[in-house]
Amino acid sequence: MSISFRSSPDVIIQTADLPRATRFYEEVLGLTVAHRSESLVGFDTGAFRLYVEQGAGHGPVFEFWVADVAAAKAALLAAGCSVVDEDPSVPRCYLRDPQGLVFNIGLRPPLLA
Repeated sequence: MSISFRSSPDVIIQTADLPRATRFYEEVLGLTVAHRSESLVGFDTGAFRLYVEQGAGHGPVFEFWVADVAAAKAALLAAGCSVVDEDPSVPRCYLRDPQGLVFNIGLRPPLLA
């Protein structure tokens, strides 16, 4: 596989109750909100950014950046991964590897290309 994968500094969790999770990370842990939208809240933790997203939970998700999400997805599917969820408008794609780990691939920011 000739596609380059690079880890991002982000960890994503999904929850059915975004307001409750947001209150916990903001009020109990005292984390600073770095991003807030209707379905996603990002917190600065120091070493990484924790994103809490509205959705069906599937454990903590690490993210990898790629230059071409569609090409990376195709290569990963050929290598035995399966799609868990995707949103081409972002673009991003959650995949489950052959060992069962769910991870996300997203478009590499231009400065890191």
